[in-house]
Amino acid sequence: MRALLVVNPAATTTSARTRDVLIHALASEMKLEAVTTEYRGHARDLGRRAADSEDIELVVALGGDGTVNEVVNGLLHGGPDPDRLPRLAVVPGGSTNVFARALGLPNDAVEATGAILDALSNRSERTVGLGLAAGTPGTDDESVPARWFTFCAGLGFDAGVVGRVEQHRERGKRSTHALYVRQVVRQFIDEPHRRRGMITLERPGEKPVTDLVLSIVCNTAPYSYLGNRPLYASPGASFDTALDVLGLSRLSTPAVARYATQLLNSTPDRGPHGRHAVSLHDLTDFTLHSKVPLPFQMDGDHLGLRTSVTFTGVRRALRVIV
Repeated sequence: MRALLVVNPAATTTSARTRDVLIHALASEMKLEAVTTEYRGHARDLGRRAADSEDIELVVALGGDGTVNEVVNGLLHGGPDPDRLPRLAVVPGGSTNVFARALGLPNDAVEATGAILDALSNRSERTVGLGLAAGTPGTDDESVPARWFTFCAGLGFDAGVVGRVEQHRERGKRSTHALYVRQVVRQFIDEPHRRRGMITLERPGEKPVTDLVLSIVCNTAPYSYLGNRPLYASPGASFDTALDVLGLSRLSTPAVARYATQLLNSTPDRGPHGRHAVSLHDLTDFTLHSKVPLPFQMDGDHLGLRTSVTFTGVRRALRVIV
């Protein structure tokens, strides 16, 4: 088997020595080309090269969720074709590693590598669904190119938190769970629309859902982790279905306290719920509109401000090794 290993040298939880060990372990079982990313978007370019190759059968992403997202977008640059495209394997190297953990892989690079080698030996794989977000025709954002996401996207409050965390990381701070918690508090204090939301969710044949402050789009459950604690925004979300949405129409102090507690205590059977919570399951096509530009994120990557995003849930988009 010929494989391409995409290595993010800035991966939060792996050292250069650990990466060398992993490369040697993988190279002992396959014809491996290891490439270290050198710029933002490099992993996407490598994934695209693999998709267009005639002989690469497997792409291994060593890094966090951002690296995985880039590789996936490269692999699917011409659209989903799980029977033709190389398979994807993920070695978790980031601070949270939601996609890898949602697949059931260990949250440790060495143990995950062992699990991947076992899966390859046993020909164990699955085909997963993905989300696609694009600019909405007829809006100011219609020229925004489509982009795939593996586990979640968000417009509004949660994307603002992601943006704040990225600003701190650019100043040299480590991505820690404590940093995320602090930025949640600061985003809440500064949130100008927390009492009356600006977001409307529209879907074919259904009445619009209006005045949302927060909208989290989930492709799997849990949608994130706080340390080792899984957070289930949409417990019914799955790689085998289309997309789920959690929307909140109010973020007053009592509401935040209630929904934050529910999220921290969420389970695979029950997520945030209540008078100001909207939960929608298995949506194939829908659009989020905002009256004002709001922060937008995909797979934990802040993508700037948007006023409209159209989502598509695509079943059976990519084969992964598990």
